[in-house]
Amino acid sequence: MAEVTRKIGLSLGADVDWPISFERIVEKLDLALPIEGDTVRFEVERLTIEPFNLRQPCRYDLILDRVTHWYHSSREWIKKAIILDDLYVLNNPWSLQSMEKHTSYCAMMRLGLPVPDTWMIPQKEYEPSPDLQTTLERYARHFDLGEVGEKIGYPLFIKPYDGGGWVGVSRIDSAEALRVAYEMSGKRLLHLQKAVDPFDLFVRCIGMGPQVRCVRYNPSAALHERYQVAFNFLTVEEASLLDDMTLTINSFFGWDFNSCEALRADGVFHPIDFANACPDSQVTSLHYHFPWLVKAAVRWSIFCAATRRKMRRTVDWDPYYEIADSDRSYREKLAAYAAIARERLEADRFEEFCATHLAHLDEVAWEFFGSDAAKEAVRLKVESLFPRHEVDEFTEHFWGMLKFWRKTEGERLGLVSAPGEGS
Repeated sequence: MAEVTRKIGLSLGADVDWPISFERIVEKLDLALPIEGDTVRFEVERLTIEPFNLRQPCRYDLILDRVTHWYHSSREWIKKAIILDDLYVLNNPWSLQSMEKHTSYCAMMRLGLPVPDTWMIPQKEYEPSPDLQTTLERYARHFDLGEVGEKIGYPLFIKPYDGGGWVGVSRIDSAEALRVAYEMSGKRLLHLQKAVDPFDLFVRCIGMGPQVRCVRYNPSAALHERYQVAFNFLTVEEASLLDDMTLTINSFFGWDFNSCEALRADGVFHPIDFANACPDSQVTSLHYHFPWLVKAAVRWSIFCAATRRKMRRTVDWDPYYEIADSDRSYREKLAAYAAIARERLEADRFEEFCATHLAHLDEVAWEFFGSDAAKEAVRLKVESLFPRHEVDEFTEHFWGMLKFWRKTEGERLGLVSAPGEGS
């Protein structure tokens, strides 16, 4: 029996709080797992950005990536490590690079998901190029923007075809408002999407491997209040449907980590934004839900690293298309897509692994999120986002949300808080 160490790399940008939590929890787990005759331990390390030899070996077994959307050098290092060294990465960088919101809308329409009617319109302005004027004179067709708006119907949303973080997104209620928004859009390539209006529930579902958490969401609230603390707001069938929807989207694109927004109208959940493969992960957004995300990341990362799970380098859509072209009902199709997802994500093996090797994670995380180190992680994140005069106030606010989580989690696990905690 050999002593081996699996190395987990964190590829980070402005992330502060969840990496600290991830590192400390893995350390406190103090794992020494019997895997295939070896004793497997784990180390967590943060990646740096620096020159690299394409042939240099990779010392990591798994990387949880948060920056390849924006830092090309990190993306290209990760891609070479997958190709040359069989590195496992959350998420697939080729899929992230090519599957913007436009592609994801088209794909889920193809699978029959009730995505609202969506149009793409040519951008208002273009980057200058030698052939631009000739191309536009020959091929660009004048169009009546108001007519397009009428075909879609108001209200609608105008938004970048590849955007994120609600940048450039506006609700449009009239032809005049649409013209004004388009005139101000600059070089952005845009979608016009029919609003789901009225709706009675907005849900954001976070997926990490085969794990899904559905959260009631209020996009009109301040950022730190959008994720709501709500219990039992879904029926069993609704929760099952949203789980299946999230896993279908993620597995179709080969993503381990993503979020899906869906609006309920007349009992139907319409997915409206689901190419979010670098979703909210900060305590300042997730607050009460933050410990779930950290635990889910720890579970999936440890499982993948311990079992030497193989990276799915390419996407395979044919099994989904076969289901899409069948005569099954929509709900039957969604369940069949999700069955593919659970198989690809080794959901049964994952659950068995967690029950065998990570049964103490809940208690370790519960203890950590009551520690001074956890509170300091919260404060560091607050300091990076809020004005100095609000740091103390919001540190206490988010720490209070974590204390509330510890209270409810402690009741679930049968654990007792120290005096004063959870109050």
